[in-house]
Amino acid sequence: MDFNPQERIGLFIDGANLYGAARSLGFDIDYKRLREEFAGKGRLIRALYYTALVEDQEYSPIRPLVDWLDYNGYTLITKPTKEFTDSMGRRKVKGDMDIEIAVDMLELSGALDHVVLFSGDGDFRRAIEAVQRKGVLVTVVSTIRSQPPMIADELRRQADYFIELQDLEPLIAREPKWRNERARVIREPMEDEYEGFDGEGDEDDMADEIAHTV
Repeated sequence: MDFNPQERIGLFIDGANLYGAARSLGFDIDYKRLREEFAGKGRLIRALYYTALVEDQEYSPIRPLVDWLDYNGYTLITKPTKEFTDSMGRRKVKGDMDIEIAVDMLELSGALDHVVLFSGDGDFRRAIEAVQRKGVLVTVVSTIRSQPPMIADELRRQADYFIELQDLEPLIAREPKWRNERARVIREPMEDEYEGFDGEGDEDDMADEIAHTV
């Protein structure tokens, strides 16, 4: 990773996108380790985590993660999901945070020397270009090693630097808590019940972005 120790660094984490990328590579993110890793690369000004929440649920499965991050050095940006019915009559939930991330990158660019964006979404290309015109370096963290690759080619081309998420695994992966057969049997039904929320999907999709650090 190419960082100057004097650089003012800002982390912008598309929560659902990062979770999906890590899951495709077969590991979970330890957000404490992630923050510490980048804090050691320069002057970490902000670490912002973006996610949508289903507000009318009595219990949100990602609430433990959101609460942990809020108390441990991250700035949380959330908004309610929007519910709609697709052409097949299925109830779907949409939670796109692209606008929030793009606006914050532009607003904070005056206080930063280096933006680190954890997302592979090609919609960020123009936002990155605008930030670069202000003299700020941009690093994108995602993966080309998943099938299919999680990063859009235009985003990778626009960024000043690209970090392969799999290369960060030894530095930011969470050590598995499930070490015995009994625990594995208990966990498997939970994993089967939920599918990873990727910004748009079933209401239950958000559940798989559950706290990996608590």
